[in-house]
Amino acid sequence: MIKFIMLFIISFLPPAIYAIWIRNTEKYEREPWHAIFIAFLWGASIAIIASLILEILLSIPVYSSFKDYSIASFIIAVIIAPFAEELTKPLALSLKGVKKEINEVEDGLVYGAIAGLGFSATENLFYAMGFLSYGLLLFFILVAIRSIGGCLLHASATALTGYGYSKYLMGIEKFSAVLHYFILAMAIHSFYNFVLSFELLGGLTGIFIAIIFAISCIRYVRQKIIELDRMQENLL
Repeated sequence: MIKFIMLFIISFLPPAIYAIWIRNTEKYEREPWHAIFIAFLWGASIAIIASLILEILLSIPVYSSFKDYSIASFIIAVIIAPFAEELTKPLALSLKGVKKEINEVEDGLVYGAIAGLGFSATENLFYAMGFLSYGLLLFFILVAIRSIGGCLLHASATALTGYGYSKYLMGIEKFSAVLHYFILAMAIHSFYNFVLSFELLGGLTGIFIAIIFAISCIRYVRQKIIELDRMQENLL
């Protein structure tokens, strides 16, 4: 039980800190904590379960079509997983407790990122339990990589779908805009997984590129939140 509690803290603490960081990026009309918690909880629970079920169902025909396990795993990592995960995470924004708080375009970026961080928290826990068998040093190295790359990637990708959804709710774009941003979120997620899975790049090189990419994406998301937040403040 103590080991599980420690793993839970190690897995959930970085995403929780990131969530506070993203939420506080706004200077004007920051999002209420109860809505932040709902979005985070959705990502950490329902989104994980739903995406896992969807991935399993979509993986069956892939494994039956490709006898080479490595090829099938690669397809699942760069196509199936990004589709399933980026489909379920942003549904947090349609929840009543979250949707009613979306009254600015940047709110979609915030709640999308929070839902992604909730997802990454539970995903971190699953991975951390597996990392224990690799030894203590490698465990902390792998957890650190997950806490930076994985967390920031999930936050950034889902933030984009959330952005499209908030633009739709604000009447700025048609609902088709949500699909456009969803495809972009999938592409970002797919590229991240591709870099980590593509062995020709080399393990350390792939990890480095993936982390830099994730950091660049979250930097863009935060800059967009700041930009939109300032525009809103200037209108008042």
